Amino acid sequence: MIAGISIYEILTVTTILFFIGVYGFITRKNLISILISVELILNASAVNFVIINKYLFPDILQGVYFSIFIIAVAAAETALAISIIINLYRQISSVEVEDIETMKH
Repeated sequence: MIAGISIYEILTVTTILFFIGVYGFITRKNLISILISVELILNASAVNFVIINKYLFPDILQGVYFSIFIIAVAAAETALAISIIINLYRQISSVEVEDIETMKH
């Protein structure tokens, strides 16, 4: 582990990051802000995988593999979401959630 920093402090920080992401996902009206909040949630869970794996099984890298997979999925999700947001912006000139809902009709 990191000298001088306990697992409780790291888990507290990642829990705070996770819930900041959840709060941002629920309250934001801009698609880019919602995407950033989802990325914050995924990054907090990836750090949790690494920290818990390092604490429980210091010799095994399974948590690191899971976090690399999460990072790869997050990169693919971001690329796809950005392309969708760009196409929506070209069609309706806005990235607000309320304006996207008008495309249903």
